[in-house]
Amino acid sequence: MKRYAGIALLIGLGVVAGCRRHPAAETGPKPTAYGAAVVESSGGKQVGEPGGALPQPLVVQVNDAQGNALPGAVVRFAGGSDVAFSPAAVLTDSSGQATTTATLGDTPGRYTLTASTPDAAGKAISLQLTELVAGYQEQLGERLNAVYCSRCHNAESTPQQVSNYDNLDVKPHTFTDGDTMNKLSDSDLTALISHGGPALNRSALMPAYGTTLNKAEVQALIAYIRLVSDPPFERTGVHYGKQ
Repeated sequence: MKRYAGIALLIGLGVVAGCRRHPAAETGPKPTAYGAAVVESSGGKQVGEPGGALPQPLVVQVNDAQGNALPGAVVRFAGGSDVAFSPAAVLTDSSGQATTTATLGDTPGRYTLTASTPDAAGKAISLQLTELVAGYQEQLGERLNAVYCSRCHNAESTPQQVSNYDNLDVKPHTFTDGDTMNKLSDSDLTALISHGGPALNRSALMPAYGTTLNKAEVQALIAYIRLVSDPPFERTGVHYGKQ
């Protein structure tokens, strides 16, 4: 009996080992086509609230090797453990596009999301999207930007607000222009916002808001500028890592 029991044990171990060598197939919709590239259509670099869905859906497009939109390809969306998608996997429609809604985590900051599709050989082709979560201070800064800043610092007009950018002789930098905005210290930005462009020998077209905005509001506006800057703003100085 011991001999047969040993044989049964070995067979059982072999079955377990076989299962470990063959991972389960991915669930979700089955593709009818396989692409060569994933490109962003819309939805990148949005600003959302902690734990909430982004204001607009994420839309990506799968193209074939000739750059044509490809229907029937599966796109899988992924992020950190605190990011959710609805749906997480979807087939591209007749225009080659896949759409999902992303809900980000509770921690303010930048989130990197991934949209991927397999090629004909099964290799994943991926696209990374950056999304932003604004805390209370950044949300206040975003509202202040909409009231006082975006009409000049945003070059694009919207149905809600017509941009004055094209009418200005000296073009202001957008707040997302990290190559420029990141070179300004918090003190520089405080001086510009509070006292206007001449405070740093900049254009007099930049008005002073020192009598309009209080100190907390100025700091909130700076926090928002730091959040949306691209490339990201990195503070200099001593940083203490966690043990």
